[in-house]
Amino acid sequence: MQNGIEYKLTGEDQRGEVANYHRKPEPLFLNKTPYSVDVAGLKKTEQKSIKFDGVEFSSQYTIGFEVEKNLLHRNAVREYELFCGFERDASCGYEAVTHVLPLLPAGQWRTKVYDMMHKAERIIDDRYSPSDRRCGGHITIARANMSGETLLDAVRKNSGIILALFRNRLQNRFCGENKRLRSDYYGSRYQVALVKGNCLEFRIPSRFESVKQMMRRYELFYHLVDFSLEGSGNYMAFVKRIRPVIVSMYNGDTAKAEEVINLSVHFQKYINTGEIHQSIAEYLR
Repeated sequence: MQNGIEYKLTGEDQRGEVANYHRKPEPLFLNKTPYSVDVAGLKKTEQKSIKFDGVEFSSQYTIGFEVEKNLLHRNAVREYELFCGFERDASCGYEAVTHVLPLLPAGQWRTKVYDMMHKAERIIDDRYSPSDRRCGGHITIARANMSGETLLDAVRKNSGIILALFRNRLQNRFCGENKRLRSDYYGSRYQVALVKGNCLEFRIPSRFESVKQMMRRYELFYHLVDFSLEGSGNYMAFVKRIRPVIVSMYNGDTAKAEEVINLSVHFQKYINTGEIHQSIAEYLR
C-alpha cells in the first residue's frame, strides 16, 4: 500500500505470442488505482484529470500506442506489463499494442508507466527490434465520458505541432486524409486522426525507435489533451507549455526545435482556416 499500485504480468500465454492480424488479446484498462500515494503531490490544476469514486482513483485521460516493427527480437517475444499482445501487420511485419494506459502529469503514477516502457525496451528500441519508414506509431487518446468527435474538436485547435513533427507522413496514403482534422469529414479510415467511438486515433505519428521517444510523445499528448480541455489561452500559449518537450525530442538542439515550432504555427493556421503558407506547401500537396 505504501508503494501504491504495481503493474504485473497476467500469466496468460496468448499475451506472449504473435497472433494473426486483429487477433491479439483485448487490452486491459490500467488507468485505475486504489492508492492515494499514486496521485500524491499533483498540483490542483493537475488533479482535474484524476477522479476518485470513493474506492479508487482513475485517470480521466488515457493513451495507447501501437509499435510496428519489421522484426521482433527472437528472445524478446513474451508477455510484458506494457503490451496487451502482439500480432502480424500487413504493412510492416509485426505490431505490439499497449494496454489502455493512464495519461498523467509528472508524478509517481507516470513513473510507473515509464517503468513499463523501459521493461519493454527490446520490443520498442530499434537496436533490438528494427523498423523502417513503412512502419508507423499510432497513438490513441480518450477522455472519460467524452465522444471521439468532441475530443477531436477540442484538440484540433492545438494540433499544429503534431502535423509539424510528422509532416513527412502527411502524404502517406495510410494516414494522410483529413489534414485539417475536421470532425465532419467522411472518408476512409486512413486519416491523420481517426474517430473510433469514444477514442481518437492519431495515425500520423512515425515509428517508435526508442523508449525515450515514446516517453516524450506521451508527455506531448498529455499536454495536448490537458491544455485543449482544461487550459486557457491561444496556440502560442500552448507552444510555450510544450517547448521543453520539443527541445528534449531533439536532444537539446534548440534550433531544430524552434524550426518545428515555427512550422507548427503555420500548420495550425492551416487547420483553422485552410490557408497554406509557403513553408508548409510541399507537405500538403
